[in-house]
Amino acid sequence: MLVHCVEFKKTFQALFQKADQWRFHGDEDDTLIQDADYLSWFAVLKANASHSGAVSWRRSASLRKGDPVFACGSPFGSLCSDLFNGTVSRGIISNLAGEDNTLILTDARCLPGTEGGGLFAMEDDSLHLVGVIVSPFGWKANEWIGLTLVCSVHSILRNVVQCSDLQDSLQDVWLHPAETQKFHAGQYLDVCLVDSGQQWGSGVLVTSDLILTCRHVVNGKSTVALKFHHGDRVLDSVGDVLFSTKGSSPYDVAVVRSRDSMVDVVVPQMAHEFNTGEPVLVVGYGGLGRSCGPSLTCGILSKAISHQHLTIMLQTTCAVQAGASGGAVVRASTGELLGIVSSNTRDLSSQVTYPHLNFCIPVSVLQGPLLHFSRQGDLKSFDVLNAADESVKRVWRLQGTHSKL
Repeated sequence: MLVHCVEFKKTFQALFQKADQWRFHGDEDDTLIQDADYLSWFAVLKANASHSGAVSWRRSASLRKGDPVFACGSPFGSLCSDLFNGTVSRGIISNLAGEDNTLILTDARCLPGTEGGGLFAMEDDSLHLVGVIVSPFGWKANEWIGLTLVCSVHSILRNVVQCSDLQDSLQDVWLHPAETQKFHAGQYLDVCLVDSGQQWGSGVLVTSDLILTCRHVVNGKSTVALKFHHGDRVLDSVGDVLFSTKGSSPYDVAVVRSRDSMVDVVVPQMAHEFNTGEPVLVVGYGGLGRSCGPSLTCGILSKAISHQHLTIMLQTTCAVQAGASGGAVVRASTGELLGIVSSNTRDLSSQVTYPHLNFCIPVSVLQGPLLHFSRQGDLKSFDVLNAADESVKRVWRLQGTHSKL
């Protein structure tokens, strides 16, 4: 049988607007309207061969951003099923939307052919099915977002039961899994949406009212709109741009003060060392962040570049999309702030975006000016960011106007 997951389609249509040029297929045609129809249908198959046991599953309503997950599918399975069947990828829940989290985004990397595969959450050393992979690829305009689109298995089963005459006992099995404890993802800093009217991105709260973001996010404006997501609450405020680096500075940084002080803010601990290969998270408003609050993606610190004993650039493998600029780069084990996201990588000649290679400004560059400003209240504390020498500019040269990237 074929079953239509109404909740998934409704959420999909609300989040992915045609004006944003979303697409979830490999060709260049603009078929978002058809995507909403096609991607919300699922097939129920009966296998000829019997298999022992059944897959344990859980409601996606219990998922939280940052929960570890495994994706299992068969990339290129029609070509070489013996080589690719049951391939596993690991990641975290990046964002959630809809009734009972019917729509899931994960940074677990999937390839063509994994559609219909399972997304599994780990609990008590056991894997539980939480979703079905809908699309391993997604683009916003011409930017590959590097996230996998998933539909809640609970939403699918609920629609199967509603459109069939399954026995009551089977309905209980399909719609009421054994109760399980919820994951409790760690809390990593407070980030906010920063909107200048023409540009928007992310910001990291370093005090109850002071926010770090990127120069290109504030876009030369003296005031910006701020939006904070605290659980189910959304708080709006206005921010005054106190400082923004010059266009000649290699550091794409701005400092904003919120007119409303945020209570219970998680003041970040600044990192003092950067260990290549260590697990990190990016917390920002890329992906579905603008609609659903900050997204999380995981990866490793792939490179830390130093000049005169000062770390001046970080690179990570976390998936970073438009809107994540100014977001927090966090040490996964402790929650320490490593830096803020400046940009991902885009080849201007081929118009290809690479979300898993991004450039970040380390806190080693920002901590001194912030500390001096907090003590003296003098905005000249940040002038040092405009005074970087030519060696630092060479490290950041790919962000120049004449760069290929």
